[in-house]
Amino acid sequence: MSPKSPLDQLLVAADNALRAVFAPAVAARPPGGPLPPAPDLTETERRHVAGLMRVDHAGEIAAQALYHAQAFLARDQQTRAFMLKAAEEEGDHLAWCEQRLRELHAGPSRLVPLWYAGSFAIGALAALFGDRVSLGFVNETERQVEGHLAGHLQRLPASDARSRQILEVMQADEAGHAVAARRSGGVELPAPVRALMRAASQVMTRTAYHL
Repeated sequence: MSPKSPLDQLLVAADNALRAVFAPAVAARPPGGPLPPAPDLTETERRHVAGLMRVDHAGEIAAQALYHAQAFLARDQQTRAFMLKAAEEEGDHLAWCEQRLRELHAGPSRLVPLWYAGSFAIGALAALFGDRVSLGFVNETERQVEGHLAGHLQRLPASDARSRQILEVMQADEAGHAVAARRSGGVELPAPVRALMRAASQVMTRTAYHL
């Protein structure tokens, strides 16, 4: 198959953005085996779990944007294919989070378009520094997300095995993306860049929990 023209790639990127932000996500696989039944939660617990899942959903929107931008600006076809494959797997996470939010009678963040646009810009900036830096950005992003999910697993109500299984599968996938990015040539990012990434993530996390 011949490489897509720049116009074709632009149209694909626009289509990806519209689908991620406005279309219901559809998973290509289940989150592990059969999910445990939805637990009976108190109203306080329900609102708390919904807040956590809303944050995770926002994170998956951001991941879609990052990977779409990095694929769009990748120099090498293998790097582009890696980014698009990772985005596809993150799309499963997005669908799982959306489904769990519906079960909790809650919706996603009202700032989804902002999370996508901002993350696309960040991903594009990383990609401009070359594929090895772009892959290094994936590695660092996924390591931070893995830690973030570990924190959410600790904060879930003990009875909510359903949400727990979803987050555990997501966490394993994120770790796999980080390893794959390093093996594909990703470089270690400087400490100030890693700190800035953590700060940006905290802003989104604190905001999406409520909005």
